[in-house]
Amino acid sequence: MKEPKRLFDCLEVQAQNPKKDLMAAKEHGSWHLYSTAEVHELIYKLAAGLLAGSKPASTTLEGRRKIGLISPSRPEWLITDLAVQLSGGILVPVYPNSSAHELEEIFIESEVSVLFASNKDLYDKILSIKDKLPALQAIYTFNEVEGAKNWKNCMGTLDDSSKALIKSVSDDVKEEDVATIIYTSGTTGKPKGVMLTHRNIVNNMKNTDSVLKQIPFTQYRALSFLPLCHILERMTSYIFLFIGTSLYYAENMDTIGANLKEVKPDIFISVPRLLEKVFERIMAAGQALTGFKKMIFFWALSIAKNYETVPNHSFFYNIQRKLADKLVYSKWREAVGGNVLAIVVGGAACQVRLERIFNCAGIVIMEGYGLTESSPVIAVNGYLKKYRRYGTVGHVITETEVRIAEDGEILCKGPQVMLGYYKQPELTAQVIENGWLHTGDIGEFVEGTFLKITDRKKEIFKTSGGKYVAPLPIENKIKENFLVEQIMVIGHDRKYTAALIVPSFLTLEKKCKELNIPFTSQEQVVKEPAVIAMFQDIINEYNPNFNHIEQIKKFILLPHEWTTDSGELTPTGKLKRSVVLHKYQDMIEEMYYDPHALNI
Repeated sequence: MKEPKRLFDCLEVQAQNPKKDLMAAKEHGSWHLYSTAEVHELIYKLAAGLLAGSKPASTTLEGRRKIGLISPSRPEWLITDLAVQLSGGILVPVYPNSSAHELEEIFIESEVSVLFASNKDLYDKILSIKDKLPALQAIYTFNEVEGAKNWKNCMGTLDDSSKALIKSVSDDVKEEDVATIIYTSGTTGKPKGVMLTHRNIVNNMKNTDSVLKQIPFTQYRALSFLPLCHILERMTSYIFLFIGTSLYYAENMDTIGANLKEVKPDIFISVPRLLEKVFERIMAAGQALTGFKKMIFFWALSIAKNYETVPNHSFFYNIQRKLADKLVYSKWREAVGGNVLAIVVGGAACQVRLERIFNCAGIVIMEGYGLTESSPVIAVNGYLKKYRRYGTVGHVITETEVRIAEDGEILCKGPQVMLGYYKQPELTAQVIENGWLHTGDIGEFVEGTFLKITDRKKEIFKTSGGKYVAPLPIENKIKENFLVEQIMVIGHDRKYTAALIVPSFLTLEKKCKELNIPFTSQEQVVKEPAVIAMFQDIINEYNPNFNHIEQIKKFILLPHEWTTDSGELTPTGKLKRSVVLHKYQDMIEEMYYDPHALNI
């Protein structure tokens, strides 16, 4: 076929090499396989239904229909996405955990006329704001929900007339047309509608595909669990649809471990937070061992912590690694299905410690970098060793230019840069100047070609003494300690730098048991003098890595993890620093006031 120009061109590619499991999802306790024929039929029926009785498709951005979608990842998500594209519409997806207020803002601005919701809870959330959405004409649900129209009711019949209409409308869709408006989760401020065209995403696919082709896939099977609202998960899903990789959808975030063992994928997309969780469980299992087995576990861990991307290890080290692989690392691989070759990581900075450990265990971490505004990939580490460097986000992808501004900000130019923010031309002009996207990230090139992110421009703060502190490198370094789950460095307009720390409670509980330190609850243990002293030792160990003004002078141990549901993290796992500062304002004031207050 001709060179793909639109995202839905994947349908023609798939038709040439049909699969019995193009998509799959757990339904009523067992995996339901969606064949290529079944997926295509659903897409075309839904496209026919969306076009039936509607006004002639408009070619203007304002006139094209906006279709909303609020759902966890499942086959119906991408089926709806592709059907909307075929019908000439624009998909406006939102995160399932978005608040009713956020949904109201997004759907009013985008003038969504039809909404698809996954289940009863999300349907009820939409109903609570329905009267405030003047453009909304219909709501459909994927699950059977009492009183709601099911998405099957939106499907039309596939006869010669409807097929001809779909072809006529889809043929008119150009590569420069907007395919989707994605509202960024944002760490601060109002969500912004990023307009991405078919050209933006298709080019990003093509220029990233060459990196994925380095992976020696065995069965072309991927497990999907990140929200498809996350542009990295969505863009890579399109790649998988083009190259013939089966997409299996995890039931939910709590079943990922079990689903990995069932599906045995070659690859999956992740955010660093999930890798941290996986490794936390590995560490907890290691801590629970006794005697010789425990000694072997931590010996293997010490081998992995010293693993290099471009190894120049001694013969003795390589022998040790092979032995550790047989005794320990093979069990780690089994925990993620046994066949995982690579994990593509994005959304936030990945700890170098985890990269070393997973890579040593034979699971390659391919950390990349990008923004929703860049469709998203700007740079990525390759699968092959020569294309990877720890602590970097890899090489800039093909057809993309990156330069570092005088103030250190990363600027990007390429075919993947967004059309702009929907209905916000002034804001668009602020971030795109002469074709260069201002990312808001600070970075540098390592070894000439590997891009390294050093901090977020807006997160660098200045102490009351006028000294600048970049918190991200400090946080990433201290998180290398297994007892530190989360950390936020603070000190804006203060005399010195301090930190809020969430311990890794699974690891801490095992440690407390070893040292006979009481552990009755998380609230209790963070107040234990012996635990506070333990974390003071950690801070003392890492402080020499930083200059005087960057060193942590005081800290607070917090009893609860920061999560999306509790409001401290965005849906993509980024820390909402302003929310954390507000939530713990009283404790922070007390810490800075009282020189002895090192715990809550």
